[in-house]
Amino acid sequence: MYAIVKTGGKQYKVSTGDCLNVEKLEGEAGDKVALTAITVVDGAKVIADPAEAAKTKVEATIVEQFKGDKQLVFKFKKRKNYKKLRGHRQQLTRIQITSIA
Repeated sequence: MYAIVKTGGKQYKVSTGDCLNVEKLEGEAGDKVALTAITVVDGAKVIADPAEAAKTKVEATIVEQFKGDKQLVFKFKKRKNYKKLRGHRQQLTRIQITSIA
């Protein structure tokens, strides 16, 4: 059994016991969060209607809050002596899926 959940503007395929990194969710390590299911697949039975799949509870536990790798943003314009170097580190949350019911 697996589900496709939506969080942080992205969609993830999850099963019970999976660990994944998502955009920052509010909460401390050990807190439980509920995720919105879009599609649920249970063997041959597929629930593809988002309204129907939202009734399925997908629960996860927050493992840790952390920052992702630094992404460098470099802008320049040739022959104009214009250069800018900026960095960005995204706030992320590592979660573990505890149940799909």
